[in-house]
Amino acid sequence: MVVKKLFEIERKPRKGLLAFEWAVMAYLALTLLVMLLTYTKLENPESMLWGRGRVVASTLALWGVYRLVPCRLTMLFRVCLQLALLSWWYPDTYEINRMFHNLDHVFAGMEQQLFHCQPALLFSQKVSNGVFSELMHLGYASYYPLIALVTFYYFLYRYQEFTRVAFIILAAFMLYYVIFVFLPVTGPQYYYLAAGVGEIAQGHFPNVGDYFATHSEALPIPGWKDGFFYQCVASAHAAGERPTAAFPSSHVGVTTILLLLAWHARNRKLIYTILPFYVLMCLATVYIQAHYAIDVIGGWVSAVVIYAVLLFFSKKFV
Repeated sequence: MVVKKLFEIERKPRKGLLAFEWAVMAYLALTLLVMLLTYTKLENPESMLWGRGRVVASTLALWGVYRLVPCRLTMLFRVCLQLALLSWWYPDTYEINRMFHNLDHVFAGMEQQLFHCQPALLFSQKVSNGVFSELMHLGYASYYPLIALVTFYYFLYRYQEFTRVAFIILAAFMLYYVIFVFLPVTGPQYYYLAAGVGEIAQGHFPNVGDYFATHSEALPIPGWKDGFFYQCVASAHAAGERPTAAFPSSHVGVTTILLLLAWHARNRKLIYTILPFYVLMCLATVYIQAHYAIDVIGGWVSAVVIYAVLLFFSKKFV
């Protein structure tokens, strides 16, 4: 029965691009405008333009496929394409924000004032147990699987809200990416190395200016290096991590939104499945030095605001 529904032709197929695709196109248009205004300062403007062209072409191509065969399966393809493209959009934020002076010294200083230490520097030093390390890296590695879990739950069991949920998830990502473009904060793994770990340990947070415009070296990821999940996180970082996107933590923000979507579905099994990974995620972002503790707090606050706003608009327009 489930397989049959995948191919059932919809009686009233959706026309034009949908809200989740317009959210991506809006982000594309905004960053394209920024690119045109700063074209001579960009390091790779041609590849960025070609990348945006491919995003538009692939979006229109799958829209065309859906119009030819308007069913649940082709709708799923449209959503999955935009989710898959998130891994391309993320490092793209670095190509723009590297033009601006780094602000990590401000955020590390705020961290010091709030906690009287640097949690990201001390956490992995104080708790170096291999099992705990693997739990932390498991939590961090669960990010994309959790996104897939919530997306497919709504697709399979609450299809009437599927495109609304896709809009909330993708629009949330685009909003976070807008922040990352204009707020150049790299996080501890990059800033501590650039500033000097010794300086950080003594409570000194030098302004590194435009250092990250030409440098992308990071500290080794803390934890048990022979662990399976450690290797998963290390491989992911090697493939797509850039000195960008620290405040607020989108890992914490998006997983908070996923938890809120599970609560919206009133499905206890989904909530209880996400909850332990969510707790691990919030701890792991600081443990592996991807984020300051204030980034986690920023992720919580921003997620609640973004979710409330997007849920409101989704009920009005999706």
